[in-house]
Amino acid sequence: MTTQKSGSRRLGSTARVRFATLVNAVTERSPSHRRHTVLTEQHRLHFDLLCKAMDDPALAAVLDTYESDIPPEKQRQFLFANALYINALYYHQIGAWSLTELYGHLRVMCRNKIFREYWAATRHHRQSLSAASKEAELGRMMNDLVESMERLDQESDDGELEEWWVVGEPPVE
Repeated sequence: MTTQKSGSRRLGSTARVRFATLVNAVTERSPSHRRHTVLTEQHRLHFDLLCKAMDDPALAAVLDTYESDIPPEKQRQFLFANALYINALYYHQIGAWSLTELYGHLRVMCRNKIFREYWAATRHHRQSLSAASKEAELGRMMNDLVESMERLDQESDDGELEEWWVVGEPPVE
C-alpha cells in the first residue's frame, strides 16, 4: 500500500509540474515562445504515452488501429517507429531542422524495412488529413521516400541499399 501511495504521489507531482508548465506557456508574452513551449510539452506527453504503450501490451491494444492483425512484438516496433517519426517532425516544427534536414533524417529512417512496414500499416491514418495541411504534405513526401526506397530495395541483388542516400528528390525550401 505504501508503494502504491508513493507511486500515486509521484504521478500527481508529475502532473502538477506539467500543468504548471502548460499554464506558464499560456501566460508567456511571446506567441512564438508560447507555441514552442506548448509543442515541447505535447511532444513530451506523446512520447510518455507511447513509452507506456510499448511497455504494456494492454495499453498498446488501445493504439491498435491497424487494418490487419499485428502481432504484439511488431506493434511495439510500430509504436517505436511512430515515436521516431513524430520526433523528427517535432524537430522540424520547432525550427531545429529545415525541411531539407528533415528529409535527410526521414530518408535514413526509410532504409529500415520495419519502418516502411509501419508506414504502410498506417496509411489509412493519413487519409483523413486535409490535402492542403502541412502534415499531409509531409506525409506525401514520406510516401515518395518509402516508394523510392522500396524500388531500390527490390532492384538490389543482395538486399543492400548501396545508394540509399540519393533516393528521392529533396524538397525545395
